[in-house]
Amino acid sequence: MKLSVIIVNYNVSPFLELCLQSVEEAISELDSEIIVVDNNSSDDSCEMVNTKFPNVHLIPNDKNLGFSKANNQGVAKARGQYVLILNPDTVVQKDTFTKILNFAKSRQNFGALGVKLIDGKGRFLSESKRGIPTPLVSFYKLIGFTSRRTGKYYANHLKENETGVVDILVGAFMLMKRKVYNEVNGFDESYFMYGEDIDLSYKILNKGYQNYYFSDTQVIHFKGESTIKDVSSLRHFHEAMEIFYKEHFRINKLYDFVMKFGIKLWYLMKFFGLKKKSKKEILPDTIVYFGEDKNVFEKLKMTLKEVKFYQFSKTKKLDKFKDFITKNEIKEVVFDNTNLTYKDIISNIISLRDFDITYKIRPKKSKFILGSNSSVSRGQVIKFD
Repeated sequence: MKLSVIIVNYNVSPFLELCLQSVEEAISELDSEIIVVDNNSSDDSCEMVNTKFPNVHLIPNDKNLGFSKANNQGVAKARGQYVLILNPDTVVQKDTFTKILNFAKSRQNFGALGVKLIDGKGRFLSESKRGIPTPLVSFYKLIGFTSRRTGKYYANHLKENETGVVDILVGAFMLMKRKVYNEVNGFDESYFMYGEDIDLSYKILNKGYQNYYFSDTQVIHFKGESTIKDVSSLRHFHEAMEIFYKEHFRINKLYDFVMKFGIKLWYLMKFFGLKKKSKKEILPDTIVYFGEDKNVFEKLKMTLKEVKFYQFSKTKKLDKFKDFITKNEIKEVVFDNTNLTYKDIISNIISLRDFDITYKIRPKKSKFILGSNSSVSRGQVIKFD
């Protein structure tokens, strides 16, 4: 078997459904498997997977084991030559896996690979490519001082659309050979969530392999579903930072004291930042449904009665769609996967990102639309009957 896709899920059923649809489309011509490890979700995630995706291998846990342990569970069951660690709040294109596997095969000393991640508004996510967060690099990041020479936290030696060697990859999308994963003993289970991707990337480097940022495919990552948004997740991130520096950068007592002080200071800054009230997301007043299903269009209009709704056919060209958006002062676009492939949807979002609009996606055969306009708050799911 060529590829095993490992997805760890916790209470994001609608996003998982969207993700699995895009993954199934992408593996349709590959010898592959999908493994979902559910960390005791209280929503209908497991029921949804069993009902709508019977070919997916579901591992339901009776408690939340965290990101590291759950991924190790999934890889232990995997049969693929390559394993892909994938977040449930992502959307891939049909040719994404073919492209990355061909690239990996072409590299003799291949360690791991990440791709160009974009958020729900089509904006590039700089954590797609990162450097080793040494104390100096982290300090520059903390004070906001970045340049091509000092901005190593986000691997500024490579441009957004430039494929090349990097040190650290993000756990939302990490491809590697299963042999390499097992050689470095997978994710360190000392980490509950956050930091484990940095640790794994670093262990792969220390084994003499090279990690790559691959820019020739774009994957949506609704980052708001997995970012630091409450005190509990902030505490896990703080613990992860301490574990990483203790294991990889411990030098002497004075150095350790300075590092612990810096991490505590960072924690307090983030803690008080979380206490600030975030702005409530306001429903846009003009929305265009990009699809052909009249029934879905009418149901969306009935569900969101206060919104002015338009419909646009996929048979029209994108330049006409841009004119339509400007003419009607459209604030949000709903893309229907029944009529548009995920590759089409992602391509359209990127093409339209200069417009000040938001986006939602209707997964095929579903009764909801979803999207995320922010990297620091949960996405929005709107259900219709």
